Amino acid sequence: MAEYKGIGYLRSKLSARSSRVLTRYKYYEMKNARMDPSPIIPAQMKADYLSVLGWCSKAVDALADRLTFREFKEDNFEINEIFQMNNPDVFFDSAVLSALISSCCFVYISQDEGGYPRLQVIDGANATGEIDPITGLLTEGYAVLQRDSDNNVVLEAYFVQGRTDYYPAQGDPYSIKNKAPAPLLVPVIYKPDAKRPFGHSRISRACMNVMDKARNTITRTEVASEFYSFPQRYVLGTSDEAEPLDKWKTTISELLEITKDEDGDHPVAGVFQQQSMEPSIAQLRMYASVFAGETGLTLDDLGFATDNPSSSDAIAAAHENLRLAARKAQRTFGSGFLNVGYVAACLRDEYAYQRRQFYMTQPVWAPVFEPDFSAFSTFGDGVQKLTQAAPGYFGMDNMREMLGIEPSKDPFPVSNGE
Repeated sequence: MAEYKGIGYLRSKLSARSSRVLTRYKYYEMKNARMDPSPIIPAQMKADYLSVLGWCSKAVDALADRLTFREFKEDNFEINEIFQMNNPDVFFDSAVLSALISSCCFVYISQDEGGYPRLQVIDGANATGEIDPITGLLTEGYAVLQRDSDNNVVLEAYFVQGRTDYYPAQGDPYSIKNKAPAPLLVPVIYKPDAKRPFGHSRISRACMNVMDKARNTITRTEVASEFYSFPQRYVLGTSDEAEPLDKWKTTISELLEITKDEDGDHPVAGVFQQQSMEPSIAQLRMYASVFAGETGLTLDDLGFATDNPSSSDAIAAAHENLRLAARKAQRTFGSGFLNVGYVAACLRDEYAYQRRQFYMTQPVWAPVFEPDFSAFSTFGDGVQKLTQAAPGYFGMDNMREMLGIEPSKDPFPVSNGE
C-alpha cells in the first residue's frame, strides 16, 4: 500500500496555490482593474479613470481557439465513445481553456446512474494532487466538487487508487470504491517540465506586468485628453481691483471681453501649449509590441493595424511562434486526454488495464491554421508529385490531417468535371 500524504496536506497545498490561479482568472476575465499608482493624477480622479485591457484574454483565446481536438486513432479500447457521450464540444474546449489559464486543470471521473463514466472539468483553483512524473497520473488527489453562492465548500473529495472519499459539509463522509488503477482525478497540463510538473500558465508574469503598464498608460492618456480637449488659459497683468474672471465661462466662451483700466493698460490673455497625445500612443504601441513578442501574437491581434497578410500561408508565417506553441500544447494536452480516456475505460469495464496497453492510441487534432482554396491547389500539385515518386505515401488519413477536411462519403464523387 502506497503511503499517502492525506487530505489535510492537500487542502493546505490547494490553499497556498489557489490565489495564483484566481489572479490569472481575474486577468483573463478583465476584473483586475486597479487605481493608477502615479502621484500626478489627483486621488479624486483616479476612481473615474479605471481602465481595463483584454490582452491576456486575447493571448489565451488566440491559442485555445486554434486547438480543436478531433478523435483518437487506433482506438482499440473505444475511448472515443466515452468522450462522445460526455458532450465533447464543451468538454475539450473547457479543459483546454482552463489549463491554459491556470497551467493545469483536472478531470473528475465518476459514474452516472447506469454506471457509465461521466467527465467533469475542474479548474486549478479547486483541485490539486501529487503527480507521478512518469505517467502524468496522480498518486492521490483532492478537489472541491461544489460550492454555495457564498463560495463556501459544500462537497469535497479525496482520491486514491481504488477509492474516492467524499466529505459533504452537511452530513457524514462516505466512500465509493472502484477498480481503476489510478485516482479518478486526472490532470490535463500545459507545458510541464521537470521542475514544474503541473506546468506553466499562458498568462505569465511578464504578460501581467506588461498589461498593467499598458493599462496605466491608457489611464494617463484619458486624463491627458481632458487637458488636450480644454487647454488651460492664462491672463497676465490684471488689476487687483478687477472683478475675478469666472473660470467656467473662461473655459467654454468663444470670445472673452477684457477692458482697459483708467490708465489705458489692459491684461494679456494667452493659452498654454496643448499637450500632444502622440507620446502616449507611442508608449502604448511599445507595450503592445512587447506583449506580442511574449505571446506569439501580432500587433494586428492587439488592435494596431498593419499590412494585412494576403493568404493563409502569410497569416501562418506571421504567427510562427503561435503555431509552435499550439503544437506543443497539442502534445501535452493529447497525453492528458489519453490518460482521462484510459482511467475512464478502466472504470467503465471494471478492469485495471495497464497504461502501456494504450501505446498505439494516438490523439488527432485539426490543423492549427486551416488552408484556403489557393493552398489546396498548391497542396494538390505537391501530393501528385510525391505520389509519383513514392506511391502510397499519401492517403485519406494524412491528407485529412493536413487539410482539416473529412473525405466525402458520397458514392458518386465529382471528378473530371462530370
